[in-house]
Amino acid sequence: MADNILWVENLNIWFQMRRGFFKDVIAKDIKYAKAVDGVSFSIRKREIYCLVGESGCGKTTTGKGILRLVEPTSGSIIFFDEADDPIFSQLLNTNAKIMLDDGRQAIDIRKLTRKEMKLARQRIQMIFQDPYESLNPKMTIFDIVAEPLIVNKLYANEEDKERKVMKALSDAGLRPPESFMWRYPHQVSGGQRQRVGVAGTLVLDPSFLVADEPISMLDVSIRGDILKLMIDLRDNMGLTYLFITHDLSVAYVFSDRIGVMYLGKIVEEGPTERIIKNPQHPYTQALITVVPKPDPTAKEEKIILKGERPDPTNIPKGCRFHPRCPDVMDICRVEEPTEATVETNHSVACWLHKGKK
Repeated sequence: MADNILWVENLNIWFQMRRGFFKDVIAKDIKYAKAVDGVSFSIRKREIYCLVGESGCGKTTTGKGILRLVEPTSGSIIFFDEADDPIFSQLLNTNAKIMLDDGRQAIDIRKLTRKEMKLARQRIQMIFQDPYESLNPKMTIFDIVAEPLIVNKLYANEEDKERKVMKALSDAGLRPPESFMWRYPHQVSGGQRQRVGVAGTLVLDPSFLVADEPISMLDVSIRGDILKLMIDLRDNMGLTYLFITHDLSVAYVFSDRIGVMYLGKIVEEGPTERIIKNPQHPYTQALITVVPKPDPTAKEEKIILKGERPDPTNIPKGCRFHPRCPDVMDICRVEEPTEATVETNHSVACWLHKGKK
């Protein structure tokens, strides 16, 4: 699509399993944990695309793979930005440049060298889940936010560096910035710590953010403030988000489209309203029925999945959800379903929608 900023195509991120030195030497086969196994999706500019699923389904690994914080095994990660952006223009002068079907030029992130990837991360940034772990407790907030400027040499002098840090802090909602600059992370609240992490990404003027469960470590009372901040940044700065969460209620109020992941694959994708109101995959249906309802008198039968999620080093044959699926059929046990279109922009990978019994 002409307004896409990112395309992820058949992304695989496999981790080789270690069984000990001698076993690795004599073993005839190599076992992999398939954390991400053939994931494809695209994100439009200024869109909030949400990856949801239970812990261990590959959401965070997908986000880290886009930034190459973990190296993908195979697949393509295509990024497009404004043609007049100086950073993107430099990236187009590398071997990672590709031509899109509509004639535009883009870059394949997987083809960038380490030095070029450092440049790309000025436009593609990540908000980490735990502000307690992602911020250096020995650095002041000023030094934390200024570090990306120093590493990338993006300031003319000390006054310019201070001006950019103060703007980033203000944009992240830490106002007045002068009252926060010289504090340490332990001297601010959890919500303010997360805002410091947001400021550390904004200081580079990114266009695309991977937000890895940015509110899961925060009190319920301040989660809404962080989500509102992110929406305001999208509206005011034109940011695009890949938002990662296990909380479907958050995805419902915050995202434009949802991709539901299970054991390394996207099993259902579509506009948020359709996914929540008309889920088609049995896994999505189970996730939605256990979301707490605001009406205590509302009665809805919960779908409780039986068994444990399979081991990613030993993925079941056929549909990977079939050992836990309440609607399992014979074909589910032997053949993996391909994507089927339910309605416009809404797809599901399930044999229930293939017309086969």
